[in-house]
Amino acid sequence: MNPRNVKTADDARSLVEERGLEHVKVGIFDVDGVLRGKYMSKEKFFSALESGFGFCDVIIGWDSNDQLYDNVSITGWDTAYPDATVRVIPESCRELPMEDGALLFLAEFTGRAEAVCPRGTLRRVLDRADAMGFSATAACEFEFFLFDETPESVREKNYRNMTNITPGFFGYSMLRNSVQAEFYEDLLTMCQDMDMPIEGLHTETGPGVLEAAIGYDSALEAADKAALFKTYTKILAQRRGWMATFMAKWSPDWPGQSGHIHISLQGKKGKAVFHDPKKPHNISDTMRHFIGGQQALMPEFLSMIAPTVNSFTRLIPGFWAPTDAGWGIENRTCALRAIPGKPLAQRVEYRLAAADINPYIAVAGAIASGLWGIENEIEPDAPIEGNAYEHKFPAKRKLPATLMEAAGRLRRSKPARALFGDAFVDHYAATREWEEREFRKAITDWEMQRYFEII
Repeated sequence: MNPRNVKTADDARSLVEERGLEHVKVGIFDVDGVLRGKYMSKEKFFSALESGFGFCDVIIGWDSNDQLYDNVSITGWDTAYPDATVRVIPESCRELPMEDGALLFLAEFTGRAEAVCPRGTLRRVLDRADAMGFSATAACEFEFFLFDETPESVREKNYRNMTNITPGFFGYSMLRNSVQAEFYEDLLTMCQDMDMPIEGLHTETGPGVLEAAIGYDSALEAADKAALFKTYTKILAQRRGWMATFMAKWSPDWPGQSGHIHISLQGKKGKAVFHDPKKPHNISDTMRHFIGGQQALMPEFLSMIAPTVNSFTRLIPGFWAPTDAGWGIENRTCALRAIPGKPLAQRVEYRLAAADINPYIAVAGAIASGLWGIENEIEPDAPIEGNAYEHKFPAKRKLPATLMEAAGRLRRSKPARALFGDAFVDHYAATREWEEREFRKAITDWEMQRYFEII
């Protein structure tokens, strides 16, 4: 049986038995998009398929550096970090091509922890879309830098003077992708085998930077694919003796790394509700209101799209990253790019996002804000023509300048609480506030160079 034909618990059991596996990998994505998991014995896995299993809820109580939040209520020392209930998702079954026939299954939280589960949050947003008569498709595309380094060497170098796999600019370079053809082939094959096929893969502008466009799918499957792509690209690189980074920006000398999200809605029987040939640019009223909602709520939802302190170093003029909540027709200087085309290809590109997104949370924010726009018939501003960086935006379109400010905007957002629930908003905002508090403990190289002697 092909792993991607698994749909039920019975299918999962049959495939495990067919392959003679004694252990299965099970993983769950945390709030930062880090895949946490373990090998599970066949017997334990079969039991989990039926009744779920317990996973220490510390994984919703610590950050990406395994440090415990001191400002969340869903778990902590006062609750003694008990097991949270988790369900296995049979239809998420993936081949693990680097592990000789092994299988990976994704999971998500149930019970009390479901309210803050990233995958569960996106699933609830899509349930809302379904109740409105819509289904959503999405696709993510990521830029990432590759280094001829190891986890040991980057620490020895203190993340300075790292060696990229190739030098120079070389965007869309046939020279570079031919010299490194073996890695490209390995990446393309791995992604095909793991059912996250890449539509396009090319060099971007910068030393050792690639861009991969993952094929579109239903929004939940698209987020699964995006999250798995980030994890397993890093794994593939490290097995080669390299490292891949999906930071929003790792160097002041090069543009940041985007994580653009393409979104479209369909109606009953797959009808393309974003397309209306009677309207300018074929943009239907539904699509216009969807954009209106995304534009209106972007400042309030920014922490869901720009989730790290580093995210904000990318949001500066002139580096292919938007700086205000604007939109335009085929305009790559805007935060939202409307892409007219054939009915099923017409979509919105959420260009604000960087490669550091948690795909579940970012896609949830991008779609939920659009649904809110449809529900409330929100009209967007006039589309921006030309350079959006030179456009004079009103105050309501300005984006928060820091992660702390963005988290505060989310915490105070009434639409966010209506769309995602109080538990998610309170927990997620707290985790982002913690992230900036951790950053403020750091003494940066810039501060040392600027102040050490002269002040």
